[in-house]
Amino acid sequence: MTEKTHHRICPLCEACCGLEIKTQGDKIISIRGHEADVLSAGYICPKAIALKDLHEDPDRLRTPMIKRNGVHVEASWEEAFAEIEARLPAVMARHGRNATGIAVGNPSAHKIGLLTYFGKLARALGTKNVFSASTLDQMPKQLASGLMFGHWLSVGLPDISRTDHLLVIGANPLASNGSMWTVPDFKGKAKALQARGGKLVVIDPRRTETAALANTHHFIRPGADVFLLAAMVNTLFTEKRVRLGSVEQWVKGIEAVEAAVAPFTPEAVAARCGIAADTIRGLVRDLATAERAAVYARIGTCTQEYGTLASWLVDVINTLTGHLDQVGGILFAKPAAFASNTAGKPGVGKGVTTGRHHARVSGAPEVYGELPITCMAEEMETPGEGQIKALITVASNPVLSSPDGPRLSAALDKLEFMVSLDIYLNETTRHADVILPGLSPLQDMHYDVAFPQLSWRNHARYSPPVFPVADDQPQEWQSLLKIAAIVSGKGSGLDADALDDAQFAEDAQRLFGERAAAVIAATQGLRGPERGLEVALRTGPYGDQFGGLLAPTLPATRVSLPPEGAKLAWGGPAQRLPDGLTLARVKTASPEGGIDLGELEPRMPEMLRTPSGKVELAPELFINDLQRAAKDLERPAPDLVIIGRRDVRTNNSWMHNLPVLAKGPFRCTALVHPTDAARLGLQDGAQADLRNGARTVRAQVQISADMMPGVVSLPHGWGHDLPGARLGVAAQRPGANLNALLDDQLRDPLSGNAVLGGVAIEMTAVA
Repeated sequence: MTEKTHHRICPLCEACCGLEIKTQGDKIISIRGHEADVLSAGYICPKAIALKDLHEDPDRLRTPMIKRNGVHVEASWEEAFAEIEARLPAVMARHGRNATGIAVGNPSAHKIGLLTYFGKLARALGTKNVFSASTLDQMPKQLASGLMFGHWLSVGLPDISRTDHLLVIGANPLASNGSMWTVPDFKGKAKALQARGGKLVVIDPRRTETAALANTHHFIRPGADVFLLAAMVNTLFTEKRVRLGSVEQWVKGIEAVEAAVAPFTPEAVAARCGIAADTIRGLVRDLATAERAAVYARIGTCTQEYGTLASWLVDVINTLTGHLDQVGGILFAKPAAFASNTAGKPGVGKGVTTGRHHARVSGAPEVYGELPITCMAEEMETPGEGQIKALITVASNPVLSSPDGPRLSAALDKLEFMVSLDIYLNETTRHADVILPGLSPLQDMHYDVAFPQLSWRNHARYSPPVFPVADDQPQEWQSLLKIAAIVSGKGSGLDADALDDAQFAEDAQRLFGERAAAVIAATQGLRGPERGLEVALRTGPYGDQFGGLLAPTLPATRVSLPPEGAKLAWGGPAQRLPDGLTLARVKTASPEGGIDLGELEPRMPEMLRTPSGKVELAPELFINDLQRAAKDLERPAPDLVIIGRRDVRTNNSWMHNLPVLAKGPFRCTALVHPTDAARLGLQDGAQADLRNGARTVRAQVQISADMMPGVVSLPHGWGHDLPGARLGVAAQRPGANLNALLDDQLRDPLSGNAVLGGVAIEMTAVA
């Protein structure tokens, strides 16, 4: 049988590494890094090898499931859609559109079909009850970026290949290869930084893998990042070290920031942070005097009570030290497709708005079109108009991934109807009345929508499917369209391709007006996300504007590239783009590693989409909330708090079912500092009970000097011991569910993000 070589983009984490997969027939022979890939240059982590396990996993669903008499049984696609048609519209008719909720999880970010078609289903439902994993992870960063720069994904990125000083706070990119920052082989790039005389500094309550590599590591009390960062901004003003550099004319609000941080002197915050005042000043001076420097902070700073303020203050520091929009500092990607900050008039826009509606029970504001996922249970439990009676989940497992999973699980049991699009019968989908299986990632075409907007280098890469799809199985985007048709009263019998053609014609008319017919003609033969990708590439900043057809209304921004075959500074081959990008050109280049669009470059003021056309350094929402933090300065730190952690092999709960990732040492352990272990009578390898009020979990103790005293670390996404789930490998070592210990009412009031770290606990040894 002939051996074939396929080139793929790994869909298992934000690094998006390029892979070379060899197959014989329907079998995977090997998976390795693609040396020519313009983003990852051959680097991969263990997750990529696990794609074979995922594709072949006997627990992965391949046919729809319908719950009959409390048991999930296999069904045909026709039966599954008929069941949805028979039950879901009836719930909506009885209780109204807001009685249906919809929740989407992390894997959808890696699937262009789910990511670009989820919104079509949400609009068809017409519900305000939209939830996603963003409020468990990243919404503070998106809100801060949106209000400062004008769009939710205008996220400042460290220019790691050219910086001299990188300060990392509450992040572990050595394990994640970036989070809200796509940077494969962070370790290699960090070592290169150090080799050229640069410095890596880490602030974290655990001596993480990244901290172990760093030149300097400082412990910080969990939840105190806002106080540290505010004190650093205060120091910049008091020591007269503020300099804006080239962005000076584009920044407004400096005086308001200076006044707001006045209470946060290094001396005032030192005890709360666990960092000496002189150390805080030293951190500031190093940043202010470095020619090229950047501050990067992520999940540890987001998943706390002041997540949005911390995310905002990071960019305030980058701005006030003169490193914003600077080579070697903080830059913004210019992706080939789907970026709102490359569309429309450069340098000005509508900005972002929050609070267009509020959660019915808690009153939490809408942010980025969704409500906090921690509101789901109460919205299901609380009677009244708008009570959630039906739920659709898409690649989501909130029973394990969100706080107080037991409460949510009980609420799911009381729904009138639930549909899940998922590849597993897991802790959440076990509650579903109908499960529609998704595809193996290797059966899908792949183009990253979000991550090129967060990448360390500009690029365009495409992956065709490796394996075919069964004749009767719809693509995931087709399933979403079918459900949208059902809830819109069109029934389940309509052809998904016909639905897609009609939807595309409407969208083309709205976007292109009198040119819509020409765009439709130019994309004949394409459907679904491929057609959307073709339009996004051709109308993007490097696109051909459909041969100039759209040039009068959508001016292209050209880039200057070296001659064909020349070497860029990073070492990748350049691709000449004399006529602009099209999907065909990207497909052609993909086996050779994709198209390298060059290093990040300064983009001010062109990328701004704020109404003022300025960097809004002092959004009123943040200035006001800083007063809440100032009042909180005197609150004593708890004796013992808990934080999560990330392992390179276990980013998400479903990865625990893949043998190649599950093997080896047991990873769901509670890390405890030796002094805390001695004080509490804990033994290495023994069991301990962790308590937060009435919530209790039991975990295996691992004594580690890498922990800050007073801090315990337990990874999230475990707890695979619930009845009804079918995750054979994960169930062998189920682990403890950190999120079952956490309060679903505790969240950052600005972004709605759940508080997952810095929560006070008690810990006792189990005899």
